[in-house]
Amino acid sequence: MQKKQFIILVVFCVAFVTISTAQHKRYTIKNGIGFVGGLTQYDITTDNFKTKSGSGFLGGMVATVDIPHKWFTVSYGLQLSQNSIEIEGRSTATSKNIEMLEYDLMAVQLAFMLHVKLISNNLTLDVGPQLQYNGQLDLKSSSQEEFFINGYDALLAEDISDISPFNVNGVVGATAGIGNFKLRATYSYGFTNIFNKLNDEDLTTTPSSEKFEGNQTMLAFSLMITL
Repeated sequence: MQKKQFIILVVFCVAFVTISTAQHKRYTIKNGIGFVGGLTQYDITTDNFKTKSGSGFLGGMVATVDIPHKWFTVSYGLQLSQNSIEIEGRSTATSKNIEMLEYDLMAVQLAFMLHVKLISNNLTLDVGPQLQYNGQLDLKSSSQEEFFINGYDALLAEDISDISPFNVNGVVGATAGIGNFKLRATYSYGFTNIFNKLNDEDLTTTPSSEKFEGNQTMLAFSLMITL
């Protein structure tokens, strides 16, 4: 079911990028369509769990519109990312041995970016909002599903999988390059609580009574090739 939802969202986002590009034909399109691929470093900032950032990868496409005689350009970007994160756990309720539980997270992200020209189009400062649809936190090892989340008496590793699927991020970064090849570095921060859906579940959270709160962060380094 999740795969079908991802396919539908990807088709919608591609159509959105295509339509948006067509609507800006009255402007000079500097780079046309670009393709992006790179590596990510993902984490969730939270007081509920002890986490460790994990590496991943991304791929996507960008449609750039260069507005003549302006100090900026704009772009619409669609990307898919496969990320990982580790959360502290233990094998039994009484065990004192800490083990890292590794989760995967797949996300589709649609961004509208403003690119401030620092050195023409060869060096830009990038900033903008990003909409995200993500899947569940999937344990890499099914043998750890009955492990306990560290800091809780009865909260299992599988209990925290069903996180909020729709999130809003802010992105800031920089792009540098010449011609059709450019390097891009971005930092994304989640404005919404990615753990909010867990608060609607009937989860045993003793000894803590705090709500689940977490804001995702993602550092990405990518190469963009334009046609």
